[in-house]
Amino acid sequence: MTLDTATLSPQDALVAIMIAISMSDENVRTAELVAIEQAVNYLPIFAGYDVDRIKKVSQITTDLFEEEDGLDALFGMIRAALPEHLYETAYAFACDVAAADGALYQPELRLLEEIRYELKIDRLHAAAIERGARARHLTN
Repeated sequence: MTLDTATLSPQDALVAIMIAISMSDENVRTAELVAIEQAVNYLPIFAGYDVDRIKKVSQITTDLFEEEDGLDALFGMIRAALPEHLYETAYAFACDVAAADGALYQPELRLLEEIRYELKIDRLHAAAIERGARARHLTN
């Protein structure tokens, strides 16, 4: 599968969103990788998902991050693959991965803002999703 012919399944699109938010600050942390792994291994949306595809989706995401308009292309692929009723799910996964290491960095916040815009997430719904992620990842 090349970048030009890459087609993502809805689950691939969710994985791509999680990988993108993890890569956004150029420092992929173990806690973020664990959050991605746990989501894929335990959540019903990924039932039957071929985990070997994660590497391929990761490579596509990495390649797109290196291109000038790669983020736009990534969002185009994600919107093409993801049914609209899963847009908030994608945002929730992005928030969970961003919050997994206990800190939000400026590049992550900017990408979350871009995800909200690209997936047309209502600000009130986004705030609720963000609050849920924050609550799930508090340490003390």
